[in-house]
Amino acid sequence: MRADARRNRQRILDTAYVVLATEGAGVPVDDIARRAGVGAGTMYRHFPTKESLIEAVVLDRVQALTAKARSGIDFTEFFTVMVDAGLANRAVADALSSGGYQIPADADAALNTAFAELLHEAQQRGSVRPDITPDDVQSLVVGCVATARHRGDADLVQIVVTGLRP
Repeated sequence: MRADARRNRQRILDTAYVVLATEGAGVPVDDIARRAGVGAGTMYRHFPTKESLIEAVVLDRVQALTAKARSGIDFTEFFTVMVDAGLANRAVADALSSGGYQIPADADAALNTAFAELLHEAQQRGSVRPDITPDDVQSLVVGCVATARHRGDADLVQIVVTGLRP
C-alpha cells in the first residue's frame, strides 16, 4: 500500500474511532469519510461496508492495546487502560467482552497473551494474588466497564485493583 493510502486508512480509522465513541454506530459512513477528510471512494476502497469499518476499528484498537501491554506498562496500569478502552468505545468493549465483532484470532490471542504475561509478572513480583487467572481478570474488566457505565464513574477500578493484591 502506498504511503498516502496508509495515511488515509489510518485517518479514517482514527476518525471512525472517535465518531463511534461519541456518537455510536448510527453515524453514516459518508459522514465519517467527510470528517476524516477523504472522499467516499477512498472510504469504500478501504472499507466496503460499515461492518468492515467497525471491525477494522476494533482490530486497530486491539492491536494498539496489545502494543501498550508490551510497552513495559505495569499490570495495574494496564488493567485501568483496558477499562478505559471499554468505556471509551462501545464497539471495542463489545468486541472484547462478547466477541460481537470478528477480531482475527491471532490479534485476540496476542492481546490475551500480553495481558496474561503482565498478570504473571505481577504475580511473580507479589503484587497480585497468585490465585487470579487471566479469565478472572477479563471478567473483572468487563464487570468494571459495565458498572462504570451503570453508575457513571470508574471508582470500582481502584476497589478491584486493591482486591487483586495479596
